[in-house]
This record gives sequence, C-alpha cells and structure tokens, in this order.
Amino acid sequence: MSRIAIIGGTGLSELVGLEATEIEQTDSSYGATSSDIETGKLEGKTVCFLSRHGQPHRIPPHKINYRANIDALGKLGVDKIIAVNAVGSICKSMKPKHIVIPHQIVDYTYGREHTYSDSAETELQHVDFSTPYDDDLRFLLIKAAEQSNFVFSGEGVYACTQGPRLETAAEVVRLRNDGCDIVGMTGMPEAALARELGIAYASLCLVVNPAAGLSNEPITMEDIQRVLSEGIVDVLVLLKSVVAQLS
Repeated sequence: MSRIAIIGGTGLSELVGLEATEIEQTDSSYGATSSDIETGKLEGKTVCFLSRHGQPHRIPPHKINYRANIDALGKLGVDKIIAVNAVGSICKSMKPKHIVIPHQIVDYTYGREHTYSDSAETELQHVDFSTPYDDDLRFLLIKAAEQSNFVFSGEGVYACTQGPRLETAAEVVRLRNDGCDIVGMTGMPEAALARELGIAYASLCLVVNPAAGLSNEPITMEDIQRVLSEGIVDVLVLLKSVVAQLS
C-alpha cells in the first residue's frame, strides 16, 4: 500500500486536519530531521507530515538537513512526497495566491549536502533527473486544482536560490532570462534526494510575492505572511483532494 508524505514549508508548519497523530520514531543515517515526523489519518489515508523549517519555524533554507529529512521518510516506507513551497513570481501573470505545479527546476544553490553518493561506503548513483517531478503526482495536483476552479499554472520552472535573503532585481532579471517562472529557496536538493531514493516527488507552490524589481512596492514579510495565511487554505484543499485519490 502506498504511503504519502507531505513536507510543509513556510506557512505550513502543521497539517490541519491530520487526525489520530503519533510521532514516528526513526533514526536517519544523516543526523536529525528538521522536526518530528507526525503520522496520522487525512481523508482516511495514512499520511506522514514533516515541517521543513522546524517547529517553530527556525531553520533557514541553506541549513536544512535535507538528506536526513528524505532518508527518514524513506525508512518509514514513504513512496510519494508532495512538497509545499512558498515562492516569488518571476512571471507577471502569476500574482500572489497563484498556485503553481512546476514541471522543471534550475538549481542555483551552493554548499548544500545534495547527494547520498558522498563516500566510498555508499553506492555511486547518476540518477536521471531530466524530469525532476513525478508526472503522476503532478497530474493529480493539476486535476484537483481544475476541479476546485483555482487560479493555477500546471507548469512552471522553479529557480532554487540559496537564501535566506531575497534576490536582487538584477538576479531576478537573470532568472527570467534563464527561463524561470518562480523562485524559492528549498526545492533543491530535496527533489534530487527523493529521486536518488526512488521516491515519487512533486511540488505544490504558492506565490506569495512578486520577485524583486517586478513591483513598485517593497517586499515585506508582513505582506508575505498575509498572502500565506489566505493562500494556504487553497493549498490544504488540494492536498486533501490528492490524498483522497491515492490508494
């Protein structure tokens, strides 16, 4: 039987509606996970939930132990992951609260522990990463968004930057010229690590602000938090819809 995990990002440090929860005890080979992994029932299905930035939100993007998080989920038998990401919009048609289900990613990060092939004791893998997101999971997310009549994009190129600072206007111009549509800080190496472990992985992105230089207004955390509190309601609707469809 399939076991799905949801990784919550900024704005989703707990999974509302997860019932009969218990803390899963698991030892990762790569250190401590960002938070305890909660397992419970959502829409009648068993779901694992992990808060990427910790509980409370405290771990910056470049300090997250992505290897421990994915390794621990894999050891719990998770074979599908939906990752929730808050992003900035590079594409002007993607306004705040717009939902994006990306199909591609460009990695601009550096210095992160990004692979399990890191020693003579581990198998050297050259995984195919041509399509970084699982098409079946993406299809379920797209179908759920269509049925809910949400404003969304079923494709998009996610630019993953180092953080925790936001980008400069010139950097956003570069990302746009590179063909990117949205920008976040946590999409990698999470997606690649899941691929190395053979776990299907998809991203559900919520646009929380126009990227630097694309608005006349400054980017403030107050505005981002407001959009998050409103938009995360739609994100939860999609997550529940997808979980309900899984066997």
